[in-house]
Amino acid sequence: MRFVDRMICRTFADVMKELKIETKRGTLLDGVLFGTGVKTDTVLICITGIHGNFYSNPFYYNIGDTLTAAGIDFIYAQTNDAFGAIRTQNVRTGQEEIIGSWNERFALTDEDIAAYLDYAERQGYKHIILAGHSLGANKVIYYLSRHHDTRVEHFLLLSPANLDYMTSSVTPQQREIIHLLYERGDAEKMLPFLLMGWVECTVGTAYDWVWSGLLNNVHTRPDGDFSQVSRITHTGALLIGTYDNFTDGDPSGFLRNINSHMPTADQNRLLFIERTGHTYQQKQQELADKILQLIKDWKKE
Repeated sequence: MRFVDRMICRTFADVMKELKIETKRGTLLDGVLFGTGVKTDTVLICITGIHGNFYSNPFYYNIGDTLTAAGIDFIYAQTNDAFGAIRTQNVRTGQEEIIGSWNERFALTDEDIAAYLDYAERQGYKHIILAGHSLGANKVIYYLSRHHDTRVEHFLLLSPANLDYMTSSVTPQQREIIHLLYERGDAEKMLPFLLMGWVECTVGTAYDWVWSGLLNNVHTRPDGDFSQVSRITHTGALLIGTYDNFTDGDPSGFLRNINSHMPTADQNRLLFIERTGHTYQQKQQELADKILQLIKDWKKE
């Protein structure tokens, strides 16, 4: 089903355009442009997390409507896992593909994010802000730690995902099964149990979550592996709800710990939304307003 068929009719954003973003491997990624309807020089691109689609994260509408009303474009940017399964196409092979959280490979993060940045560059935006929510924030960290991309003016990390917490329900026995099956060459076969109790996925996807460490780049412990975070040279902002339950009970400390490992820590902004959780329930508009003010502040610098 097409994005425009799945969405409620909008009245705030002047333009909502379905995007098909082509990756180097030929896979088309679904995105949506909330446009102002006129030429603008600024865009915020937000990479979604696992199952972080419009239905589970309606705050994307608030962000899109609020930014476009202020003359700023917004791109809702799905990668491979916004839904359990997404029917798409590979333009290189001409074949239909089904991607999703069931078969995502974390190493594809680079080319997925690059594809959205390439699109923004082709559209002529002079000010590109790269954001990510939940696992999408971890993907932004991964990308910026490997690419000091001058097209990105600032980053915005929205409630980064604590993978240690998310995978804590995976038992030692399950971890060993994943490792054994992966090493045996069964990466493309389906895992014989639900990962974390709710993700139906391939062995390769499960391996990435539990063993690869590719996106396990933020932690509650000060001595966690922050090697990716420490390689980011961009400046930006980090935001979280004070009831976020993926943080071992201390969302503020979690965010401050991440920032403390960044070379640009003193220049970054830390934003907190009181009395809301990982997806900003009941505070969606406050989230959008904070993001708008942040971008206005950056444009004044």
